[in-house]
Amino acid sequence: MGLRWGLLGCARICRRGLIPGIRASELGTLAALASRDGDQAKAWAAEFAIPRAYGSYEELIADPEIDAVYIPLPNELHKPWTLKAADAGKHVLCEKPLALDAGEAREMAEHCRARGVLLMEAFMWRHQPRTHAIRKLVDDGTIGDLRLVRCSFSFPIDPNDWRLDPERGGGPIWDIGTYGVNMARLFAKEEPTRIQAVGRLAASGVEMSVAAVLQFPNDVLAAVDCSFEQPFRCVYELVGTRGVIEVPDAFLPPASGPTAILRKTAAPSDVGAAGDRIETLTFPAVDQYAAMVDSFDRSVAAGTLEDPAQDGQAQMRVLDEICRAVQTG
Repeated sequence: MGLRWGLLGCARICRRGLIPGIRASELGTLAALASRDGDQAKAWAAEFAIPRAYGSYEELIADPEIDAVYIPLPNELHKPWTLKAADAGKHVLCEKPLALDAGEAREMAEHCRARGVLLMEAFMWRHQPRTHAIRKLVDDGTIGDLRLVRCSFSFPIDPNDWRLDPERGGGPIWDIGTYGVNMARLFAKEEPTRIQAVGRLAASGVEMSVAAVLQFPNDVLAAVDCSFEQPFRCVYELVGTRGVIEVPDAFLPPASGPTAILRKTAAPSDVGAAGDRIETLTFPAVDQYAAMVDSFDRSVAAGTLEDPAQDGQAQMRVLDEICRAVQTG
């Protein structure tokens, strides 16, 4: 029997991601949903045929028939509800960014460990079949030695959006830049030893646009940019000594199935030559949220997070450094 899930809140990501994801998973069961608006909880429960609806997060956490909770709440609420869920013996899948800073992330991870429950940061893209396949291509030396990873993620938001509130962990670094950092860390297989970043600030003091460069100890560089004031872009690129892999719709693959472009040179001296091989790679149309849910279920059964999952502490340390670099110049 797989995990019985409870959702803390009626966030948009629940509707478009976790509810269909849990339903499409092989192991998970969606057992309950909670909202501070009891009527909304009941309406969602009726719409999605969820067995139980609660008018408070406390009630759901107290439910003995819930094994794991998903926390999609605003950033400043991740820590308190993770701690409360862990105290109730619930495993926690927490939306990114895991916390407001690395100190909070460390406290959350240590608290969950002490309570005997698993904590995982919800980076669904890590669990795509495309991600697994591209990692293998890189590991097999298909593009030679990896030297550069690049990622751009941006879209414009309303000036009054809560994601520009500094007290709530606002700014694109936490919301979408975190994907580029996560991608760079996954493919570099190391933690960066040097970080530089610049950005343009909003009137509230949070970043609107950011460009960061990360240097890893294994000769891999990363260039990550993100913005809440630029047109929609969502792409990453892996550049090796013998080729390039371009990944469109990087973290939001189309339902019809994700793709990638492999451009490979025959030899170092042939860079840019007409003989370069260009191939479009296609991958299965798998629900990445379902894959994440099943990975978490297997992790709970094994008592440890399976690759490529993470608890988010190292991720938060890098985000902290980027924010510090932008704010201090």
